[in-house]
Amino acid sequence: MTPGVKVVKRAGVDFKLHQYEHDSQSKSYGLEAAEMLNLPVERVFKTLVLKLSTGRLAVAVLPVGEQLNLKRFASAVGDKKVAMADPQEVERSSGYVLGGVSPIGQKKALPTVLDDSAQACETIFVSGGRRGLEIELQANDLLPLVRGKFAAIT
Repeated sequence: MTPGVKVVKRAGVDFKLHQYEHDSQSKSYGLEAAEMLNLPVERVFKTLVLKLSTGRLAVAVLPVGEQLNLKRFASAVGDKKVAMADPQEVERSSGYVLGGVSPIGQKKALPTVLDDSAQACETIFVSGGRRGLEIELQANDLLPLVRGKFAAIT
């Protein structure tokens, strides 16, 4: 089990694991998950790690079919300017490989913002900590696991 799955199990929240065979030729891990699990893209969420102006990192969790609005995200974390973090820094900080970065169970606890569109979904899917593994859970159950908050970030 991945660190993310262990955290969810320990927390005692309702969740389901979904696995699929990852295609190494896939260009978008999140869209691949939606397609392979036959899910609407609004319910499958990607995890992005960003660098704040202070040099610290933060996490954005948003639907795979949407783009992150950097200004909205910066505002949500109380910063003026953010940028995508370096991939090696993401892997080092999270403990996960790109395409399998889960918002749950990262090596370092980071400020996390979940796009508020998640509130309209009965359940959402986030990476389980490796390519081809998704955790399905309620958005309200995810927030305490990542010490996150909702905000409009797309």
